[in-house]
Amino acid sequence: MEINLISDTVTKPTRAMLDAMMHAKVGDDVFKEDETVNALEEKAARLFGMEAALFFPSGTMANQTGIKLHTNPGDQLICDKYAHVYNYEGGGVSFNSGVSCKLVDGHRGMMTADQVAACINPPDFYHSPLSKLVCIENTTNKGGGACWDFAELKAIKKTCDENDLSYHLDGARLWNALVAKNESPMQYGELFDTISVCLSKGLGCPVGSILLGSEEHIHQAIRIRKIFGGGMRQAGYLAAAGIYALDNNLNRMAEDHRKAKEIEAVLNGLSFINKVEPVETNILIFQLGEGIDDTAFLNELEKLQIKIIGMGQGKLRIVTHLDYTDAMHDRFMSILKSMNIKKASSI
Repeated sequence: MEINLISDTVTKPTRAMLDAMMHAKVGDDVFKEDETVNALEEKAARLFGMEAALFFPSGTMANQTGIKLHTNPGDQLICDKYAHVYNYEGGGVSFNSGVSCKLVDGHRGMMTADQVAACINPPDFYHSPLSKLVCIENTTNKGGGACWDFAELKAIKKTCDENDLSYHLDGARLWNALVAKNESPMQYGELFDTISVCLSKGLGCPVGSILLGSEEHIHQAIRIRKIFGGGMRQAGYLAAAGIYALDNNLNRMAEDHRKAKEIEAVLNGLSFINKVEPVETNILIFQLGEGIDDTAFLNELEKLQIKIIGMGQGKLRIVTHLDYTDAMHDRFMSILKSMNIKKASSI
């Protein structure tokens, strides 16, 4: 059996999700006449206690729209050096919005309110870009699925308010943080100006993300989505998957977190592993020991039909997800333990 732990984006719809998709009532969403898309957007807005929501084909497009809502060309956004909007969205911040990034050297993708305050340029000093937006990513992808401390998020919000900055949350894996920290969507809806959440990661949908905000922001977002080419027609088939996932797949993420913690424990006991980032959710980032070749290790796993991914700079990543079964988990754990004894010297 193949075990694919590259990402939680590799999941396929379950039979029940496919059934919900096939029975969706659809219309032309560009004209806002797809009742299933409308229902998903209304459901998400209620969940977060925000005024409105908009369905997008991707999380990158939702984030890029959020950034464009809050900035003008020449402005600056503040984010951690690990932030997805800076590292993994194709340079869209500069291409789509003409905005530069002030990078903060935080901890595992998380920065403090004091660090944010130190990055804000004086608004009357026209030689420097105008600081306009703070972007947060929760959980942090490159930081190993780490969850922000909510008190720090509130402190950053206070800094934003005091300096007339907007506050955007890249919540691609926010669902994982909510489950792990026993927090509520409402808490986040009260804090951020805009939030993007992904349906095609831990929730197991084939496609889709949602941008949440005020009615004014979402009205503007519709135009920006159109400019970006994100208008879809009978998108209700995809939205139905999102509704099903929110109703059925949220709490089960605790299983993904449990399996990730169990893998962490095994990795920490292997002689050829140098470091494992502490695991809170479904992402594990680890480094091999000195002198051990990453590519050879990945190839060794591939021969055993196990796929994980390299993130550069000696970091490897494992992501547990909906399609990673108990049988797969048992096999993977067994293989890891045996590699400690039989394979380490040959890698």
